[in-house]
Amino acid sequence: MSDPLDDDRIPPNQVLGHLWVMALVSVALGIVVAGLAIPFAGVLGFAARDVSDSMSNLPQGLETKPLAQASRIVAKDGTPIATLYDENRVNVPLTQVAPVMREAIISIEDYRFYQHGAIDLKGTLRALVTNQAAGETVQGGSSITQQMVKLTLLSQAKTKAEQRAAVEESVARKIKELRYAIAFEQEHSKDWILERYLNLAYFGDGVYGIQAAARHYFSTDAKRLTLGQAALLAGLVKNPVGYDPTRNPNKAFDRRNIVLERMAQLRAIPLDKAKAEAKKPLGLDITANRNGCMFSRAPFFCDYVVNYLLKDPSLGTSVEERKALLQSGGLTIKTTLDPRFQDAADAAVERYVYPTDNAIGGMAMVEPGTGAVRAIAQSRPMGLNTKRGESMINYVVPKEYGGSGGFLPGSTFKPFVLAAAIRQGIPLTTTFNAPPFLDLPQADFANCPGAGNFVGTWPVHNAGGQNAGARNLYTGTAGSINTFYAQLERKTGVCEPWQIANKLGVHVPVHERQPAMVLGTSVTSPLEVAEAYATFAARGVHCDARPVTALLDANKNVVKTYAKDCTQVLPSPVADAVDDVLQGAFKPGGTAYGIPISQPTAGKTGTETKSWATWLTGFTPNLAMSAFIGGVNSAGHPISLNGQSVGGRYISNGSGAGTTGPMWSAAMSAIAQWLPDLDFHKPDSADIKGVLVQVPSVGGMNPDDAQKVLEKAGFNVTISGGQVDSSYPQGTVAYTSPGGGATTGSGDLITIYISDGTPYVKPKPKKTKGGDKPSPTNGGGKPKPGH
Repeated sequence: MSDPLDDDRIPPNQVLGHLWVMALVSVALGIVVAGLAIPFAGVLGFAARDVSDSMSNLPQGLETKPLAQASRIVAKDGTPIATLYDENRVNVPLTQVAPVMREAIISIEDYRFYQHGAIDLKGTLRALVTNQAAGETVQGGSSITQQMVKLTLLSQAKTKAEQRAAVEESVARKIKELRYAIAFEQEHSKDWILERYLNLAYFGDGVYGIQAAARHYFSTDAKRLTLGQAALLAGLVKNPVGYDPTRNPNKAFDRRNIVLERMAQLRAIPLDKAKAEAKKPLGLDITANRNGCMFSRAPFFCDYVVNYLLKDPSLGTSVEERKALLQSGGLTIKTTLDPRFQDAADAAVERYVYPTDNAIGGMAMVEPGTGAVRAIAQSRPMGLNTKRGESMINYVVPKEYGGSGGFLPGSTFKPFVLAAAIRQGIPLTTTFNAPPFLDLPQADFANCPGAGNFVGTWPVHNAGGQNAGARNLYTGTAGSINTFYAQLERKTGVCEPWQIANKLGVHVPVHERQPAMVLGTSVTSPLEVAEAYATFAARGVHCDARPVTALLDANKNVVKTYAKDCTQVLPSPVADAVDDVLQGAFKPGGTAYGIPISQPTAGKTGTETKSWATWLTGFTPNLAMSAFIGGVNSAGHPISLNGQSVGGRYISNGSGAGTTGPMWSAAMSAIAQWLPDLDFHKPDSADIKGVLVQVPSVGGMNPDDAQKVLEKAGFNVTISGGQVDSSYPQGTVAYTSPGGGATTGSGDLITIYISDGTPYVKPKPKKTKGGDKPSPTNGGGKPKPGH
């Protein structure tokens, strides 16, 4: 083919175009060769000195800021949860790029890259003339270094004006690019320039850089790219949209083969190999771009992580700065999520609450002693399609992290009053009569100092109008008796339960610090409740809930760690006693009795008035899980669950155990296999009054020794006067009341009876006038008359 510049058949209307070409070439020559006169400069009205002045006014070099890279959120075992990015890029060193990929990109973009300087005059002249003759862009004229400069300027542009300036077709931009290119060539190696170029380049379909492109189009790494794959990717950089193989496979096929042909022409590969490869299909193996939490395996846990980090001032002075760091910093965000627990939570919620139900189901799992959040799940998928039941609101976490206003917790608040009572020294055997209804003067409830007194009365009803009778802290809690707890709160006052709730992570505003608080009148979230109950499980050690353990930069260096933040907020004996009492929920007489458990479990049910929300929060010594189902209509407004169909079940009268219990049980049953079998600490009767303790058997012992054994067990002891019939030796213990093996409250009085050494013999009946009639006896369990 003849050189177009020598072709006398060029139409007159292209003459001016050729002059423009020559002028640009002259500019390039004038810049590179200092002091050389620029031919044809007069055609465009500028001179070499003008160019030289323009060059001298430019900065000597261009600062290369770190490239925007995608950040990854990973589970505690390192498995990926989500990817966050503005530009889907993962930087790799040149050594991690397949040699055939380097050959392909150099062959098609700048075949003399390693031979020329900042500008390839020969290549530029050829490309400009060829393109001018063809009337379109056939060959690239810019060197890889110049292209890298352009990409750098575009990548680092902060405003739209800077973005336009980075791509405008002007001599000024070309001069600026060339000046920067010269500086790069002087300061960096060719390998450094090629590496940055490959990491900067846009490869279409939302992917930047060779590693992201390899992963997206072929589900492989840049270092494993084959000849055909490399040729396809090398061909994309010229026109990433036009040659996008996912949208224009035929054009991508042709472009790939052009690259193969060019590689063969340059003897980078044998001709027969190029022809063989050109016959093969594209061989795409697409890995979808999944940017953000919506595509996460744990969408709402991911959303919680992002919002948690956006509130960390150490990551930036503004939310915008923190967001930019998360989306372009190439971070690895290590989290506390346990994929096994998350899968179990997702399966349970999906099974018992459908996305389009007039209800929300959700649960949170928190590890006692660390605050590590192991799972967050809810029934409405993340999304914008409300007809499919999707939502962008995270109903499981506090409002500042998820946007939900929260739900009324019902009786899940009662353990805070229980903890206050135990801490105040109220015996667990304290008994109140619990009638169906009480109307209590609010002035009886001592408020916090300086806060004033309450006025009026507070009407309290038991669920279903139940007359519960006499109840103590064990049985009143197990049955969740409202009128019992109203009387207990009257004894503790509202101040200390309110303080305890807030210290444990359930945030109750001051204006809601009132008597009805014990029945759950302040909205909260499952995560807050799980965090609070985890404190009981950790023997009074409260740990702030945290979803993140560490941030690593793109080079795997630790940027920041998120250590557990824990404080002893309850004395361990108090927490142990709370655990002891709350185990009653799963025992006969408890509101959660019948829900299967495979290891020691404590907890509390909660049902809000009219069943607007139902709860079950259960915990073992190593996991606290709070589950709830709340009535919410399509507009997001709270409604009663009664009369609704939830998860295919009709709810006539919602309850914590009946409505939410099965969902909680499904998740706990699945994860129990991974929880170590631990038991709760038995509360020390020397520290806690009224702990239910089994009376030791001391029959036959020396009375003084028996008294020491019983007192060590936490009982008060008295020795009865006189002696009773017993087969034990005279002067030893005959028996006690309550007897050995019985269960009673610590601190209760145990009476020791002394043996007379003669076994009790039941007297024979005496005949009386009117028939046989047994005579009164002492029953063998009472002192003989006169003893």
